[in-house]
Amino acid sequence: MEKRVLIIGTLDTKGAEIGYLRDRLRALGLTTSVIDSGILGEPIGIVLDPDHDVSRAQAAVYGGSTIEQLRNAGSRGKAVAGMREALKALVRQWHQQGKVGAVVSMGGAEGAVMGAATMMQLPLGVPKVLVSPIASGKHYFDPMVGTSDIMVVHSVVDILGLNPIATTIFDNVAAALKGLVEHGHELPPPDPQGRYVAVTMLGNTTKAVMALKDRLAEVGYEAVIFHSNGVGGPAMEELAEAGQFIGVIDYTTNEIFDPMTGGIHDGGPDRLKRVGLAGIPQVVVPGCIDFCVFHAGGIPQALQGRPVYDHNPEYTLVRATPEEMVELGHIFASRLNLAKAPVVVAVPTQGLSIPNVPGGVFWNPEADAAFLDVVRKEIRPDIPVLTYERHVNDPVFGVEVADLFVQLMLTQAANDEDLVPLS
Repeated sequence: MEKRVLIIGTLDTKGAEIGYLRDRLRALGLTTSVIDSGILGEPIGIVLDPDHDVSRAQAAVYGGSTIEQLRNAGSRGKAVAGMREALKALVRQWHQQGKVGAVVSMGGAEGAVMGAATMMQLPLGVPKVLVSPIASGKHYFDPMVGTSDIMVVHSVVDILGLNPIATTIFDNVAAALKGLVEHGHELPPPDPQGRYVAVTMLGNTTKAVMALKDRLAEVGYEAVIFHSNGVGGPAMEELAEAGQFIGVIDYTTNEIFDPMTGGIHDGGPDRLKRVGLAGIPQVVVPGCIDFCVFHAGGIPQALQGRPVYDHNPEYTLVRATPEEMVELGHIFASRLNLAKAPVVVAVPTQGLSIPNVPGGVFWNPEADAAFLDVVRKEIRPDIPVLTYERHVNDPVFGVEVADLFVQLMLTQAANDEDLVPLS
């Protein structure tokens, strides 16, 4: 069956623009299927092909509803949510049937959210392109990207009219899709012989993780690094659950703190649970859990007066209080206690982040010790908690953590209590 480019859009408001993109893709030799995500009105400026395209009425059925039910859902939000679920189900089914070569969506706020949610159903590597005027630095990107590999294109102008600016954007999107379809590829299944290890990192742990990566390479492991910015950690966990890694070194676990304060590095309620529940061996370090992250100038009033560190012109780090460090200890232990595979915790005692050094604005060894005390008291007896007289970003500590992981893999945690740091 020939794969096709799915083009998702609300044809009652953007039919002509979707039609233009469809025609450009066809001119480049690609097979297309237009999917109408509109709810209220009939398509304008475009005629659907019944053999290839999907009307709004046909799309609604995939969500177990009808277009009439969506139109009478009671609010715009409910109607959009219903159509979004229908589109997700449609694309999942078509992908399973081998029909999907790529997905592109053009829309404003509602259209972009529906299109993006649909793309998020597809595996990494399936080409996904989102074109929207809200795809700019002033907007929150999670609804448009999530943990997926969606390529986001700012349309510059609103998607209403075929002016030279809009058509230039659309032409380039079509050209990009041509290249993606013909030369891209989906993420292959995990290699049974692979020795890939997932590792989390931030700028505050880069030097140590670089040393860790090199050390793993020396003994035949390849580190795959994730930026622990609220998306990287959950993305790592998703791919771990999918079997991409033989083990995990969760070196930078700051994403468990930001949910407590509203910080932007929010890893969600399941962060630090999923790898263990999936039965994957892991070494875990409380790297950077001593701070949460906010946009520069965006620290909430409730956090004013705390020690802060200007990480760069865009982001400011805010120190955790002693009470929050205790709470983090409870979270850390309780989530790791769910693990169904070997776990070892490695704690550096000379600072958990770059500003957490003697004389630094985050230096508070009593607060960090309180975290460690809670972890030791509440973690399962079979999970070792090892301490190192190192700073978290010390390359020597990175090597020690790599060696600890190698030891863990060699022993398969036959007796976790016997694990000791390698010299």
